[in-house]
This record gives sequence, structure tokens and C-alpha cells, in this order.
Amino acid sequence: MDDFRIIYKILRILQNSMDLEEFDWNSISAEALGVSVPKWSRLMAMLLKEGYITGGETWNAMDCGYPRVALSRPELTLKGLEYLEENSLMKKAADLAKGIVGTAANMI
Repeated sequence: MDDFRIIYKILRILQNSMDLEEFDWNSISAEALGVSVPKWSRLMAMLLKEGYITGGETWNAMDCGYPRVALSRPELTLKGLEYLEENSLMKKAADLAKGIVGTAANMI
């Protein structure tokens, strides 16, 4: 799974959890997402740094070659919601374009 799909999945899980009383931490774990801990840490650090999510801390440690991440209460931000909306619209437009190309190819 490429990095953008993983990021989209994390943000979508956080969006869906907005209605829940309690958040299932395991739903965005490295294991649940099928990625290594170093990759998960780097992706979460990016999401926190760029302001797509809040509720976590990152730091660098001498004994670790990737950022350490501690999530206290991850929440989706407005910027994260906008990312989801923009990418949903782009996917719909791409699917529509594929359908048009496919229909045109069948006519030839």
C-alpha cells in the first residue's frame, strides 16, 4: 500500500471515530495498517507536523533512527477534513474520466 493510501486511511478512520465515545487505538496501529513501526512513526510524525491531526507528540531519540511518536488523543483537524474532501473529489473525477475513456473505446 502506498504512503498516500495509508495517510488517507488514517485520516478516514479518525473522521469516522468522531461519532464514537471511545476511540479504538488499535485501528490506526502499525499492525492494523499493515506497515512497519518505523514507517508508521514517520507517517504519523508528518501528519502531526503538517497539522492534519492533533493529539500527539514526536521527538527524536539517540537510540532510534526514526521519530518517536506518542499519541494521547488523536483528532482530525479542519485541514485533515479538507484533505479527505479534496481527495474524495479527485478520486470521483478520475473514476468518471476512466468511465468516459472506457465508453469511448467501446464505441470505436
